[in-house]
Amino acid sequence: MEQRISVITLGVADLARARAFYEALGWTGANQPDDEVCFFQAGGMVFALWTKLAGHGAPGIELAYNVRSPEEVSKVLAEAERAGGSIVRPAGTAEWGGTTGAFSDPDGYTWEVAHNPAWTVEADGAIRM
Repeated sequence: MEQRISVITLGVADLARARAFYEALGWTGANQPDDEVCFFQAGGMVFALWTKLAGHGAPGIELAYNVRSPEEVSKVLAEAERAGGSIVRPAGTAEWGGTTGAFSDPDGYTWEVAHNPAWTVEADGAIRM
């Protein structure tokens, strides 16, 4: 597993309100594919707002690690488990068309491991939507 964080997701009660807040702070280029999630490119990573995060991860936050191929999802999950983490969700096909799974670290923080075919993982680990 390369040393990087691809996505930080905050669980929000009201997506429109949360998006408006960040846009009022000057954030631009929001990508909102539906009424549940909104993404902002934030340098070499992605910042997300998601209404369905309740029950996933520590208090309303989930970290993500994006990989370059669908097969890498299972490999990273296995590596996390060998290191002492727990599998929260085994690798599988996501409703949005990619491959995803999740593990938690020993303190319970959840990491999604995902391959999103619509996003690029650069050689340096930067994510591009």
